[in-house]
Amino acid sequence: MTHFVGVIDGAGKNWGVRFPDVDGCVGVGATPEEAIASATEALREVMSYKRGGGFKINKARTLTQILASGEVAPGETTVLIPLLLDSGRVVRANLTFDAGLLESIDAAAKNRGLTRSAFLASAAREKIEAGK
Repeated sequence: MTHFVGVIDGAGKNWGVRFPDVDGCVGVGATPEEAIASATEALREVMSYKRGGGFKINKARTLTQILASGEVAPGETTVLIPLLLDSGRVVRANLTFDAGLLESIDAAAKNRGLTRSAFLASAAREKIEAGK
């Protein structure tokens, strides 16, 4: 999985994340966590658009390269943001769950108007992006 370096800065209720390797791609929020979540979504949307439109997608530089470039100002911090792009190709997978857990998954999916697969994909994406 590719990670892009995000540069986070802010104070109080104004936080932002910018990507030195992706011009114009930013995330904002009232907290650093909200800004990171916004930046993660923005990165996915910008890169999906670029890939779909045939635009060049910049290669992600390493954290070491970004720091050495002087693009991180005093008071700014860096964060690694995962890039999760759908390939557009669906693959069937055989998964095993406890019956009680599967019932809970199905109930939660139904409450959200999702299929089991859509619910599990969404949950997996959220967990991966959270880095936990």
